[in-house]
Amino acid sequence: MRRFLVFGKVQGVYFRHSARLEAKKLLIRGFARNLPDGSVEVVAHGAVPAVAALRLWLERGPVDARVDAVRETPPDDAQPVPEGFKTL
Repeated sequence: MRRFLVFGKVQGVYFRHSARLEAKKLLIRGFARNLPDGSVEVVAHGAVPAVAALRLWLERGPVDARVDAVRETPPDDAQPVPEGFKTL
């Protein structure tokens, strides 16, 4: 399981929904949610190549987004990973 924080113009541009669609294509479980500071948190669990592909996608995001940075942080192991990929 990996946790990414995505910074830039990533709220209000369908970032979470688009991340969910991309994760589903890659057969990744997890979630995407907006954070109060304007960033988006993405938690991904799946095959290493698939999660690497999702990270590359996060670096550009959907067409209306502007991604300034993607940072990986330690995941919260106490937080369960949902079946499928959810937007919260």
